Amino acid sequence: MTAAPPGPAVARDDDELAEFGYRPELKRTLGTFHTFAAGISYISILTGTFQLFYFGFASGGPAYWWSWPMVFAGQFMVALCFAELAARYPVAGSIYNWSKKVGNPHIGWLAGWMMLLASVVSIAAVALAYQLTLPQISSAFQIVGDGTGPYDTATNAVLLAAVLILFTTLVNAFGVKLMARINTAGVFLELIATVVLIVLLAVNVVRGPEVVTDTAGTGTGQPFGYLGAFLVASLASAYVMYGFDTAASLGEESLDPSRNAPRAILRAIVASFVLGGLILILALMSVSSLRGGKISTDGLQYVVLDVLGPTAGKAMLWCVLIAVTVCALAVHTAAVRLAFAMARDNNLPGASRLSKVSPRFGTPVLPTVIIGVLALAILLVNIRQPQIFTVVTSIGIIMIYLAYLLVTGPMLVARLRGRWKPAEGKFSLGRWGLPVNILAVLWGAGMTLNLIWPRAAVYNATAPHHWYLRWGAVLFVGAIALGGFTYYWFVQRHRTGVLAEHAAPAAPEQPAAPKEAVAR
Repeated sequence: MTAAPPGPAVARDDDELAEFGYRPELKRTLGTFHTFAAGISYISILTGTFQLFYFGFASGGPAYWWSWPMVFAGQFMVALCFAELAARYPVAGSIYNWSKKVGNPHIGWLAGWMMLLASVVSIAAVALAYQLTLPQISSAFQIVGDGTGPYDTATNAVLLAAVLILFTTLVNAFGVKLMARINTAGVFLELIATVVLIVLLAVNVVRGPEVVTDTAGTGTGQPFGYLGAFLVASLASAYVMYGFDTAASLGEESLDPSRNAPRAILRAIVASFVLGGLILILALMSVSSLRGGKISTDGLQYVVLDVLGPTAGKAMLWCVLIAVTVCALAVHTAAVRLAFAMARDNNLPGASRLSKVSPRFGTPVLPTVIIGVLALAILLVNIRQPQIFTVVTSIGIIMIYLAYLLVTGPMLVARLRGRWKPAEGKFSLGRWGLPVNILAVLWGAGMTLNLIWPRAAVYNATAPHHWYLRWGAVLFVGAIALGGFTYYWFVQRHRTGVLAEHAAPAAPEQPAAPKEAVAR
């Protein structure tokens, strides 16, 4: 049976892709809610807030809540820039292709390299959230030891995370349709569970909203008083509110992506800010005591069980588990699309094999498997590292913020030089473009510095204390950036160019007009 020809809308989207020199290979099956779901599942409020609330609260007390609107304001500036780019360049591997277009191929490669490795690390970091939830539901999930041994928690976390990574690898290998169905269903359940949680916390409040002025004495002994404590605590919010660009990374599998992707990006970050902010403040207002040690170690999982009781609380934790699952799935999907985008430009080793799209599943299977294996390898390297959670998470987030800077920075230069032209008739910041872009760059640079600062409170808070743990983020990220770009400069840049099997067919030459017509 012959496939039906694509409709006018799909043909128009494919024509836009041909302008970049690529022929369409990924199937356009994703609608408006699918792209929104991809963005919001990557941010995943129930994953990030439940994974990192304990860190923010322990570092800055209840007043750490103010970091949530602060991070939103900065990241919203970035999201606005990305929305303009998504309207102009609706292609897979958003960060890579955007930085290549507004900057140059060298910047594009570095941004893609940083984002790709960050995505692999992020898969491992998200998968570790299983450990923070499953043993709270039942002690049966604490498979390694009883949780009291020095390596019990970290080792068990690796075991549970490995199961999740195997799942995301299989789902992504079987194609975007299966991924989209699972992701959409998961996001739908997550949104419902989030609203239900907000309502249940609201009807159980025991103190007023002034709780967010309580620093819990966390500024004592800090070099800059509470500001120092707050900057550490703000990382808990910075670790959550990113990944909204995923809505655009699926551009070649979406319908009308140049219009839908910008909306999905902005809706995802705004919805996440509102829902996440309500969960955080209502948790602080409803927990029975703000002085118990459990809230600083078990975080929101403890708050939910404390406020809702064991039955309703554990039911909610199952919803958190679903959110973690679809979040890891979305991160894996975005990483695969980025690898595919770089490979078809011959910008990765073994590019021809990495960029091959399975005719059966309609997805690049080989990078799906390789990314899953690399994420598992990151877990295994850290299997007996008690500080695995903050170290792995921090390194991944730093590289993502750097990759974002490699988009907003060149975009600002392009604006100042008059080279940036938004898509006509689509999302545009207009005269607000320059100030928004400046704020996005300043925010990205400031938060990157805050993230990478080698503080013991972040990278080596508990024994064993090692200098390489405290400086681990600086050393690792520096080695990745310098080593990767050195390889690119001396090896890969000489091979760069769209692979023949992915190149758009050349437009047929128009026949010359008759001389009579030219004369007339």
